[in-house]
Amino acid sequence: MGHDSPDNPDADADEPEPASGPRARIPSEALDHLPDVRDGLTRLQRVILWQLGELERERKGRMVPSAMLYGRVVEHVDVSPEKFMAVLAKLTGKGQSGN
Repeated sequence: MGHDSPDNPDADADEPEPASGPRARIPSEALDHLPDVRDGLTRLQRVILWQLGELERERKGRMVPSAMLYGRVVEHVDVSPEKFMAVLAKLTGKGQSGN
């Protein structure tokens, strides 16, 4: 069962057994969309706020263009421009009414 032995010459000791049960490994992409229990922010929201703060400091308080912020965020999280804009609007409170 996943161990090198004379009875199982095809077993590969370097290949881990598939994860299952309560300790199964969750793909990191799935974790990007789960809220953190400490403050309810997802990883994407946290990266957007972090990069927004960094850019505001670099630009000495001037407004940060969305395209510039998006470029910084995608260096850390794989996100579409549409999803990015939706999350940014939610974080800044400037979303469309009814959403």
